[in-house]
Amino acid sequence: MRVNALDHVNIRTRDMAGSARFYEELFGLKARNGPASLPPERVQWLYDYNERPIIHLNRYDCEPGPTGSIHHIALSCSGKNEMLKRLKLANREFSLSEIPAAGLSQIFTRDPNGILLELNFLGE
Repeated sequence: MRVNALDHVNIRTRDMAGSARFYEELFGLKARNGPASLPPERVQWLYDYNERPIIHLNRYDCEPGPTGSIHHIALSCSGKNEMLKRLKLANREFSLSEIPAAGLSQIFTRDPNGILLELNFLGE
């Protein structure tokens, strides 16, 4: 199993427009709507120069969770079966989500600080 790259960070915000504007103006990222099933007033993805959506903003109208405004960190990975073996051997809780239309498998687990980790395996 190998981590290939940071895929994205998911941030919860009460101020969608202000947060999107911050990342656009300060870092030159481009805000766009998320996937079609998600309303644009609730979800904005910020794209880098290489057209990668590296920051996902989600409107969240209640108090931040135990990890503050960081909801999850997503990593682009390879070696799904090896990761599943490691999680089972370590007796770690996890869930597996398959998204056939995107050719994507996702494993969700938490780090010792309670941060949700989204491990993305494309084509595995």
